[in-house]
Amino acid sequence: MAQHPRLRIDTGLCIYFCDPHSPWQRGTNENTNGLLRQYFPKGTDLSGHSIEALEAVAQALNTRPRKGAELENTRPASAMNMVRDSKMPAF
Repeated sequence: MAQHPRLRIDTGLCIYFCDPHSPWQRGTNENTNGLLRQYFPKGTDLSGHSIEALEAVAQALNTRPRKGAELENTRPASAMNMVRDSKMPAF
């Protein structure tokens, strides 16, 4: 995230960083890493996979239902579309 200041300015998003060695602060990140490990074991060189294969994994994960307090069983892609279309407040 070397370009996080630019991202914040360009999008108006708030950028937060977790403390080092504090996985409990990175719940979504840790969960996503676990889901990715179903497709790519730890240490996998992603350059050995085609763009199409990587996009297929991204599509599978982005359309997979996720548990969440406010978005129970909402797929990440659907949640992003709802925020983008202003059907719900960003949090």
